[in-house]
Amino acid sequence: MSWMIVSDTSCEIRSLAHPAPGVQFALAPFKIRIGEREYVDLPTLNVPQMLQAMTDYNGASTSACPSPEEWAEYFLQADQVIALTISSNLSGSYNAALSAREMVLDEHPEKKIFILDTLSCAGALADAAELANTLIGEGIGFDDVCFALKKFAETTHILFALASFENLAKNGRVNKVVGFIAGRLNMRVLGRRTSDGRIDFFYKTRGETRVLARILEQMDADKYDGVHPVFISECNNLNAARLLEHGIRAKWPEAKIRIAPCAGLCSFYAQDQGLIITY
Repeated sequence: MSWMIVSDTSCEIRSLAHPAPGVQFALAPFKIRIGEREYVDLPTLNVPQMLQAMTDYNGASTSACPSPEEWAEYFLQADQVIALTISSNLSGSYNAALSAREMVLDEHPEKKIFILDTLSCAGALADAAELANTLIGEGIGFDDVCFALKKFAETTHILFALASFENLAKNGRVNKVVGFIAGRLNMRVLGRRTSDGRIDFFYKTRGETRVLARILEQMDADKYDGVHPVFISECNNLNAARLLEHGIRAKWPEAKIRIAPCAGLCSFYAQDQGLIITY
């Protein structure tokens, strides 16, 4: 039986390092529109160029999720499909995948298609894809793989550390004057995932050192065990990611930490100097 693990591109990894036998991995790309130009979130995307275009453009930029037809194209390529999406309360990607599932099963009722609303983004989807691949490689059956992924999504924590507020201001998420002042004052804002997959901005401070310390405190409050992997996505801020890695290892020496640059969609939301941490 052939397997397909397919994720939307809120996932930071572009490939599986060691695909299990019979497993394919694919990405259903988001599109980011800045003025008249559309950027497709593929491995070939020049993310720094896209971010500069966002800075130069005075209007609001937008993103569009993969269409049902794009999801269906991947669902048709295997007998058993695991699809991973960004939180359904942040995007229509999950609903588009559900529509694609109905379309495909109408014609191919023998297929097995599971769609996971991760309630997260970034490293959470990367870790879910790696977990699915590992379980499949161990010979775990379809239903048990799906159950394990559901439990994983329910227990995952995610934090967003933002340093730039231009995109939020342009899209009306924060007042433009407030966004400008926050940037000038070197403000940092920390958000976390709510139980229903929304973002709660719960802490603000001046300076990066303080927000990194607060991230460690929050991980401790969330009872991070030092065993499960930590995925740090950074948007033009490798130095802060390395400092955070050092702080995590000081508290949890055995922690498995992975650092990766934000891909297109996550760069769109994290913005310049932002971090996304999943654990």
